[in-house]
Amino acid sequence: MARGAEDDRKGRVGPAGLEELVRGARAVLWDFDGSVCRLFAGRAARRAAADLVEWLEDRGLHGLLTESERGAPHPHAVLRAVARGHPGGDLVAELEERVTRQEMPAASSAWPTPYADPLIRTWTAAGARLAIASDTSPRVIRAYLATRGLVDCFAPRIHGRTRDLGQLKPDPGSLHRALSATGVAASRALMIGNMPADHEAALRAGVPFLGYAPSPAQGEALRDSGAGTVLDSLEPLLRLLRR
Repeated sequence: MARGAEDDRKGRVGPAGLEELVRGARAVLWDFDGSVCRLFAGRAARRAAADLVEWLEDRGLHGLLTESERGAPHPHAVLRAVARGHPGGDLVAELEERVTRQEMPAASSAWPTPYADPLIRTWTAAGARLAIASDTSPRVIRAYLATRGLVDCFAPRIHGRTRDLGQLKPDPGSLHRALSATGVAASRALMIGNMPADHEAALRAGVPFLGYAPSPAQGEALRDSGAGTVLDSLEPLLRLLRR
């Protein structure tokens, strides 16, 4: 079976499909945690989320979260849940800062996404304008990129979480800010993300979307959200750009 046909059968896209998707991309908007790197490796994400839940419970705020939200697998899920019920105020600001303090030490031990570093450098060399559109603190994003020598590939187009938690994805606020910084129209950009919220934010912003899903569960979640192009590795994209 031909490689392209086999990839289509498995729900992935072959090189020809990738070429069609990226041909017109003059700007590339990257999600950060999961796409550029894995910020909370292993069980660290669940531990960080559990720490936030405990912090809320110690303050008598147990009722802010549903039972399923109290078992959230990632601190951003807890942050979104609280922000939905309390979009502003001192509580959300304090919780956001606490998440940032969790993220900062994680930046030094984050796992780079396979092929992401050379892909970022290759796309930059090809003349694309790269930007970050993320729910992670911009301080943390810059700290991680500095460890990989990648700051110049993105700066000053690094757009992370703000104190306005209503702009967490799937709200397209970070994408709008990233697009404005690149000066490129939405239709000439490409969003790379690994979560259904990334895909929905891209849809709202009118930006074509490329899903990255290293696990079958992530791939299924992205396809269930309507993402039509999902890769389980960035390596085919790197090969395409180098060619």
